[in-house]
Formats: sequence, structure tokens, C-alpha cells
Amino acid sequence: MAAIQKGGHTFKGLNKPIMTPDHPKYAAAVVTKVDGKEKLLRFGLQGADRFPERKGESKAAAETRKNWKARHAQNIKRGPSSKAYWANKFLW
Repeated sequence: MAAIQKGGHTFKGLNKPIMTPDHPKYAAAVVTKVDGKEKLLRFGLQGADRFPERKGESKAAAETRKNWKARHAQNIKRGPSSKAYWANKFLW
């Protein structure tokens, strides 16, 4: 699969999210097809207290993860065209 250049980043392909540590606002990005067109989606606030560790996570971290998923459930259901879908899949 050919690499995709979009928004100053190189993606390995469609639906292959990457971290964007140099972006001032968003922590990650992905290129996906929306209505037949390639679209760059940026998600996850840079520097936010997020992405709790899974390995040996505390009850508080598990609760944080559960609450985030419940709070964003409606948007996650929208599928790959939703930023919440990608945050859920890639970050949480």
C-alpha cells in the first residue's frame, strides 16, 4: 500500500492512525475515506491527562477508561468518520 501525504504527515495507508507530537492541539491523526473522499481527522488533545496504562492498571484508571467510553458512546457508534471512534480505537 502506498504512503499517503496529508497535513504535513506521512501515513502508511488509509485508516492507519499516527501520533502527532509536534502538532500544537491534537495528539493523533488518521486519514480515512468519508463520502468517497480522503479526509484527515485529528483527535485527542495534546497534553491531556488521558490514555491510562492497561497493563496492571489501577481501579481508578479502569474507571476513567469506562467513563470515557460511556460518555462518547454515541459518537463512537458513528464509525470511522468520527474522531471519537479513532480516539477509542487508538488512544483508549
